[in-house]
Amino acid sequence: MTRIILSTESGADLPKELVEKHQIQVVPMHVIMEGKDYLDGELSVEEVFDYHRRTKKIPSTAATNEHEYQALFKQIRVDFPDSIIVHIGYTSKASASFQSALIASEDFENLYLIDTLNVTGGLAAVVLYAANLLEQEPAIEPVQFIEKIEAIVPKTRLAFLPGSLDFLKAGGRVSNIAYIGGALLKIKPCIELKEGKLVSTTKYRGNMSVVAEKLMRDYLSQYNINRQQLYLIYSIGLAESIKERMEEVAKEAGFEKVTWMQAGAMISTHAGPGGFGIAGIEN
Repeated sequence: MTRIILSTESGADLPKELVEKHQIQVVPMHVIMEGKDYLDGELSVEEVFDYHRRTKKIPSTAATNEHEYQALFKQIRVDFPDSIIVHIGYTSKASASFQSALIASEDFENLYLIDTLNVTGGLAAVVLYAANLLEQEPAIEPVQFIEKIEAIVPKTRLAFLPGSLDFLKAGGRVSNIAYIGGALLKIKPCIELKEGKLVSTTKYRGNMSVVAEKLMRDYLSQYNINRQQLYLIYSIGLAESIKERMEEVAKEAGFEKVTWMQAGAMISTHAGPGGFGIAGIEN
């Protein structure tokens, strides 16, 4: 039986144990700090946050390039001969990574690419849906498999709160006036993926313990998320008490399983310390 192998980018923030369990092939994106290009994963999140504390700057990020995808796909074929590769990718609307994967894929047969139009936990939700589907139906036909994944892409919802406006300001994503006003009023913008693009939607006021719960309740009210699985995302610095409360809210809402995911260095350059996010798939 021909085996289907899944691949994705490090920007999915997949927990290591799930990557190993499902043998998901992960290609790193890039973090550029102090003139040096690091593969996502080589640089710790703590180093990113320390760099900002010292310089008030944030590292830049860069897409995976076509040569790295070629190397990934070649290695999969070495490790899993005659496999069918399904690459589930980072949104093409916010990174050049998917375009690079498309270019690299031209040299390979039995290779399919899916643009999730999502990032971090939203991307992970699609990848893990695919992994679980393969586990349940190992003999599924590739065409049917891809159709099922593509069907849930528009139903995948991600919302997150950056830990502070400092990283958004340092990255040029908010103006000085908006930053000063937001900092004084303790405003935290909710960032959602709309048609693959990062968009600021609701603005919440208060400390993270208050606004995280507001976000959770608004998210669950707005979206009819499948109660079998919810993904909660955090960046280093989010208080344990907030994490415990968010898990309580999720269980009160009837979720059978809650999986926590830590934002890696690449995503943390945008979220900053203490960020919180939610991802799931609608019914």
